[in-house]
Amino acid sequence: MKSGESHGTMTVSLREIGLAVKRLQWRHHREGNARLAEIGLSLPQWDVLRHAAANPEASGHELAVLTFQSDQAFGTMANRMIAKGLLVRVQGHGRAMHYRLTPAGEDARRAGAAILDEVMTGSIGQLSPTEQATLHSLLVKATGRL
Repeated sequence: MKSGESHGTMTVSLREIGLAVKRLQWRHHREGNARLAEIGLSLPQWDVLRHAAANPEASGHELAVLTFQSDQAFGTMANRMIAKGLLVRVQGHGRAMHYRLTPAGEDARRAGAAILDEVMTGSIGQLSPTEQATLHSLLVKATGRL
């Protein structure tokens, strides 16, 4: 980082900011996956449970988009999660399939949420509430989702 000339602020390149975001994301993924493995889940599987619970009318395609997967990758993962007793497939409108959490899936979702809350507390939780709100606002603004 380089000191800025005006008002004692720091000048940081866009690449440095991007790298810091990526490092934080990598930390969350690495720690989240390691901790979730203790309860038999991966981070992508927990993400499916989270989004399926929050969006019960979402199609498989919509859940794939929400979880940053291709339709094929989502279908493969959903089949594995059905075999593990975490999800059930439900017929939607037309050819659309919806996914619902089983009681075991809901238990896994809740346990995973608690684990990921702990992971986030170790990083973002170190910021003050005002800093957290500012970080959230800036990240949402940067993604163009105002």
